[in-house]
Amino acid sequence: MLDGVSLDQLRTFIAAADEGSFSAAGRRLRRAQSVVSQVLANLEGQLGVKLFDRSARFPVLTNQGRALLANARAVAGDVDLFKARAKGFAGGLEPELSVAVDVMFPLAPFTTAVAAFQKEFPATLLKFDIESSAVVEPVLDGRCTIGVWGMGPWSVVPPQLTHERLLTVRTSMVASPQHPLTRYGATVPTSVFADHIQLVHADLANCSRGAFGVLSPRLWRLSHLGAKLAFLRAGLGFGIMPLYLVEADLASGALVQIATEDAPPGGYMITMSAAYRTGSPPGPAGRWFIERLKQEDVQPPQSKASWPAATIIASSARRRSPIRSLASRGQSR
Repeated sequence: MLDGVSLDQLRTFIAAADEGSFSAAGRRLRRAQSVVSQVLANLEGQLGVKLFDRSARFPVLTNQGRALLANARAVAGDVDLFKARAKGFAGGLEPELSVAVDVMFPLAPFTTAVAAFQKEFPATLLKFDIESSAVVEPVLDGRCTIGVWGMGPWSVVPPQLTHERLLTVRTSMVASPQHPLTRYGATVPTSVFADHIQLVHADLANCSRGAFGVLSPRLWRLSHLGAKLAFLRAGLGFGIMPLYLVEADLASGALVQIATEDAPPGGYMITMSAAYRTGSPPGPAGRWFIERLKQEDVQPPQSKASWPAATIIASSARRRSPIRSLASRGQSR
């Protein structure tokens, strides 16, 4: 008998409980009161449980009815979600969207976009991996649909990828005021950097002296910006950081800006771009996500918080194998 319980019976049960009477439930469902009463009587017979006490003027849920109402709502909700997802997939909506994100992308706008995405596309599972490097490779090999990638003057985009500009991040080379490099003032001779430890957050395999931002053969790699910032504050080395993350330290004097003789006056700019395989462009959800990230470029700099000091992983697995064919060895940053 229990196998014969139908979704229609459960929806009638929910309507009667919500409306407080069989007649009101009938109006909501556009059915006669007698039909609602008969459906609920049949349901009670199949369950072997009395759902409503009908002794008063209006039916009242029994204790068993109240307990089963929550289950009925859950079943009906799951069916609604099932139907919505099926309808979306039939229209080309992705069941899953996987995104690899460069750790240089500001946290606040990314978080805002993710929250908005979940409301807009509840039927699409969003997976992301926050990486200090190896953002392009998972897109190339199909593990991720979209890569949010920091591109600078050193970057070469693989021909298989299409990229779209999202926002721009200004960077600055900084060190503790107690660091020996600060003795030279704001501009440091290029030859001097080789004697000091440089802090980077990309794979060391991608760091070679002479590449963008790599000024010393003595490299320490820290996989996330929080740890890198802590080491910079402690005077353990020098390194390039996004300006939005070190503005407060520069204002307080905890860090100072330093530059090479050939550095641009305003510091190096990194353009954050969304990259995807040209032959496999994102579907409706992915397209919406890219456009949403573009909107975040209008946010004030102080709202663009950094990623926390812990490595963030929201995808099922991490695989690191740098793309040596890319002329992006300057991704050390």
